[in-house]
Amino acid sequence: MDQDIKIFKNQITSSKDIINPYRSAFGLLKGRLKWDLSLTSFSSRRKLKKMRNKFEGKKAVILCNGPSLNKVDFDLLKDTYTFGMNKINLLFDRSNFRPSCIVSVNQLVIEQNKDYFNETDIPLFVNYRGNKFVKSRDNVVFLHSTQMKTFARDCSMSINQGGTVTFVAMQLAFHMGFKEVALVGCDHYFKETGPANATINSKEEDDNHFDKRYFSGDMKWQLPDIPQSEYSYNMANDQFNSYGKKIYNCTEGGHLEIFERKTLKEFLGK
Repeated sequence: MDQDIKIFKNQITSSKDIINPYRSAFGLLKGRLKWDLSLTSFSSRRKLKKMRNKFEGKKAVILCNGPSLNKVDFDLLKDTYTFGMNKINLLFDRSNFRPSCIVSVNQLVIEQNKDYFNETDIPLFVNYRGNKFVKSRDNVVFLHSTQMKTFARDCSMSINQGGTVTFVAMQLAFHMGFKEVALVGCDHYFKETGPANATINSKEEDDNHFDKRYFSGDMKWQLPDIPQSEYSYNMANDQFNSYGKKIYNCTEGGHLEIFERKTLKEFLGK
């Protein structure tokens, strides 16, 4: 509680008397041009354009980070394109399963997991600001993100983080042409509460994710923004449905009820 009050006071004292929209717009434009004119940006956009509708009409599974991910039978996924997220590599010491790609956009997570990101050959989709932690190479695509509250059906210019990496994976799945997408491990529930996106220090063990090491031992992490996540999920659901596509929630249990539920076996037709 004391930490929440401190964060709130800092937000008050750091506010300005005058909000200058021209200065804000110039700052955004300057940052955007700096990125767009970089060689890393050109390379990433070219890779993304090649992926556009590459998997048209197929199915994909998004592996979320909740504790229920431990209930998934990964043998079912060997012939399915899968989006792993953030620290999915913590699963690898107890499973032979490897995702088709990994998506990570939170700067703290990218910094914490940079050693693995810099050694893996698995395709990576990383927030463009993470290029100071993750080296540019053939299997890495950097994603520019915008503050606009929208859903990117084409991710080659920008994506919307939408409060959760799961929403980014949904945009990439649409971009790649997948017709049906399933979520697993999306518990949509966190034991810790407080101001959305506030940075706090973790406890000794993590009960909010599929691995106790995920955020542990006093690591910094940001509290979730559940309302923003739900807004984004509803937007994704509307976009998929409008284009004859579908997102299903195949999580065992959990608190997310925005998407139609199915078992993973039903989704995969097994």
